[in-house]
Amino acid sequence: MRVLLVKLSSLGDVIHTLPALTDAWHAVPDIHFDWVVEEGFAEIPGWHPAVAHAIPAALRRWRRDWRSTRAERHAFRARLRAQRYDRVIDAQGLIKSALVARQAIGPRWGLDRASAREPLAAWTYRHRVRVPREQHAVSRTRALFAAALDYSIPNTVADYGLARERLPVPSTAPGDLLFLHGTTWPSKHWPEAYWCELMALAAADGLRVLLPWGDETEHARAERIAVAGAGHGFVLPRSGLGELAALIASARIVIGVDTGLAHLAAALGTPSVTLYGATRPDRTGTFGEAQIHLSARFPCSPCLTRECGYRGASVVRPACYEALDPARVWAQTRETMSGSREMAHGA
Repeated sequence: MRVLLVKLSSLGDVIHTLPALTDAWHAVPDIHFDWVVEEGFAEIPGWHPAVAHAIPAALRRWRRDWRSTRAERHAFRARLRAQRYDRVIDAQGLIKSALVARQAIGPRWGLDRASAREPLAAWTYRHRVRVPREQHAVSRTRALFAAALDYSIPNTVADYGLARERLPVPSTAPGDLLFLHGTTWPSKHWPEAYWCELMALAAADGLRVLLPWGDETEHARAERIAVAGAGHGFVLPRSGLGELAALIASARIVIGVDTGLAHLAAALGTPSVTLYGATRPDRTGTFGEAQIHLSARFPCSPCLTRECGYRGASVVRPACYEALDPARVWAQTRETMSGSREMAHGA
């Protein structure tokens, strides 16, 4: 069976789709997926054995330069229509993903109006699936795949199915910890002063901390955080997603905000402590074993907004992180590292 999967972005959403692929891989004989994904994440499908081809899309870039990318867009559409698929599954539920799925040849499946993130997308599907919104994104996608491919949802722990041997060998020595300090929403940023304090606590325990970054703003912040480590903090060179995945996989533990790389850590089975203020871990948090969620205890949290709108007195911004200080985070980190060692020795 040949299936076209449309899940374009973001990094966390792409990662959340992987357990459904594993379910289908085990449930349906000879199933293979082609996966339409934003070009920045196109290497991820290749880490899963159920994916035959990744089909990169560049919707964001094409919108910025519509006229000069005409030939590229036509080639993309021709590739989607090069064969008939047994199923076309839009696992994103957005108008843009539905329009991409509509260009392919084959019966289209997606979430119904009550379940999709953008209800109008449901009108483009031939088959619609209702999935409760209160479930985690991983569980919702597993349910969609089970309905579209006609098997029962497995009563098993989510298996991301990533083949670590497909990851590149990193050029940087592994670290004990990775600090994932970068994220898109201002409301999800843990205060820089807290990161510096956390770095000092890790350095006092003699731990090597790696600091990735994605743009110049994050690079400058990583440099400032590293200074607090007194020789124990190391700012990574600009790294591709595959190399970052390999470093995450080799770390003892990851500490991060609600960002795509934190979900990648969960997919790779790396113990993680993830910090939540504006967002809800029960719906879109890291999902899997050894994943610790620390949520800010604050009256307006989670607000689910990009900008902190709190107008009361607070010592940090976003204000909700006043209730999630470095001492609490480090205590949980040490407890998680200790538990991981005990599990390893027990095995």
